[in-house]
Amino acid sequence: MPELPEVETIRQGLEKYLVGKKIIGVKLKGFILPPSQLSHLEGGRTVAVKRFGKGLVIDLNNKYSLAIHIKLTGQFIYKGPETENITPSKKLVGLVPSKFTRIIFKLDKNAFLYFNDVRKFAWVKVVKTDEVKNLPFFKGLGPEPFRDLRFEHFKRVVQKSKGAVKAVLMDQKKIGGVGNIYANDALNLARVDPRRKGSGLDNKEIEKLYETIHEVLKRGLKYGGATELNYVNALGQSGKYQEHFLTYGRQGQKCYNCGGTIKKIFLAGRGTYFCEDCQK
Repeated sequence: MPELPEVETIRQGLEKYLVGKKIIGVKLKGFILPPSQLSHLEGGRTVAVKRFGKGLVIDLNNKYSLAIHIKLTGQFIYKGPETENITPSKKLVGLVPSKFTRIIFKLDKNAFLYFNDVRKFAWVKVVKTDEVKNLPFFKGLGPEPFRDLRFEHFKRVVQKSKGAVKAVLMDQKKIGGVGNIYANDALNLARVDPRRKGSGLDNKEIEKLYETIHEVLKRGLKYGGATELNYVNALGQSGKYQEHFLTYGRQGQKCYNCGGTIKKIFLAGRGTYFCEDCQK
């Protein structure tokens, strides 16, 4: 599932091309939006695109917003005169619109925004802008790196946990935006075994882990996110962080820290990659 760097990359692209555009029409293709919600979209002009954890929010000038979670296979693709010469990735599931396109937003200035979703797990809601924060997903989000995750809070969350530290990093109610890819890589960079209890980490280890979470997320942003399954940016292009994974998906390969071998196990039902030689 796309994590903070992927969703932030999408947000930046939508902000660049979508802000200022007016929604002229909305066509639903196998996607359900109640008429009471749909009526607030047509005629609305985009004024901001925001991100909260792994969620997106598109604010309109009529004081309504689109609240979105793209989940595993959701894609937002912008097409306009200014993007005609951009070649999309093969990860874009067919030319847009395709059989996987669920919503088509017709915009002014001869532009379109397409919402694709192969597995139909994603959700899109139309709500009053000042009520977005009350949606269960957004209301339950923990503080996130680069915004409001302070070290003292991070330290308390980790030290209180009796479970595996990797699970703590991925708990969106405790820390927003970090998922499986970046949790694996941050733990490797900090040289911390993902199976250890959070309460068993000392202050120095917690401080190092706090730093490495920020570091791997910055790397993810630098490379435009990681394209593992269907993730593409707002222009349909793949990210490149998958070419720079530290541990994720690298079982049997050498650890960049020490030359040991990356091992894969399952922890809390998720594939977990680490080096037993240097992650203690």
